[in-house]
Amino acid sequence: MRPSQAFRRTIPVLAAASLVFAACGSDDDSADTADTTAGTATTAETTADTTADAGTTAGSDAPAAASDCAATIDDGTLTIATGEPAFFPWVIDDAPETGEGFEAAVALAVAAEMGYEGDAVTWTRTTFDEAIQPGAKNFDVNLQQFSISDERKENVDMSDPYYTSNQAIVALEGSSAEGATTVADLKDVKFGAQAGTTSLDFINDVIKPTQDVFVYDDNVGAKAALEANQIDAAVFDLPTALYVSGVEIENSVVVGQFPAEAGGTTDEFGFVLNKDSALTGCVNDAIAAITASGDLAAIQQEWLSDTTGAPIITVE
Repeated sequence: MRPSQAFRRTIPVLAAASLVFAACGSDDDSADTADTTAGTATTAETTADTTADAGTTAGSDAPAAASDCAATIDDGTLTIATGEPAFFPWVIDDAPETGEGFEAAVALAVAAEMGYEGDAVTWTRTTFDEAIQPGAKNFDVNLQQFSISDERKENVDMSDPYYTSNQAIVALEGSSAEGATTVADLKDVKFGAQAGTTSLDFINDVIKPTQDVFVYDDNVGAKAALEANQIDAAVFDLPTALYVSGVEIENSVVVGQFPAEAGGTTDEFGFVLNKDSALTGCVNDAIAAITASGDLAAIQQEWLSDTTGAPIITVE
């Protein structure tokens, strides 16, 4: 399955976004990228009531204080930021307010858990770099594939992870890797990957192909070998795989992705908040709640598997 037309329409501006992608910090050079359900806008006071019993604050075993969940920059409204523009599959058609796309859907689910829905949610835009710089923010929360790191936590708060990147396979259409549903289907595939990466380790430790793996100094070499048909398939983390297939290599597809628990994970993505924000614990509570309910897994399945056409390849 080819990437959606929504993705194809972003191609003219994606080159400028490559610097943003590199900032995510993956050792695989990861790519970066509503009218909400009708209802009465929820006030900050209601937010406090509905979130008082949820989850735990960052670094604490106690639930977030009710008053903390109302501590937004605009009373009664949660301001969510994303990139300018925002890309498939994280946001569809650069319209996060629709709730379509993985991060758009996660943001609205978290907001709802905090008590903010409908007119009580507003969106704004920032660059990747300005969001993680120290200083006051024009948003309450920001998500645009920010990798969680200790260095970033020196300047801003970062929530618990809402996504852990997993490994995925990119191949040219017609490759022997196409149609694989299990690791067993990949045993005779000729793989390539960048040296010193979790992707290379994943090939050797999990896929364990019968043919020697081709190893390259960087992802550029691996992509060139794939495009020249010197290898059957290459392994990248999923964000990079989506970018490679959608933008960089014509007639390539994301054959499939592996469950995060299979190993070879790279980055964890978290919300960015102002340093020492009172809302950080509330956001963590909300992430815990949608994880426990299964809503987060359903959102990931819809937008990072079904919509992208990258099915799960099992390792059993």
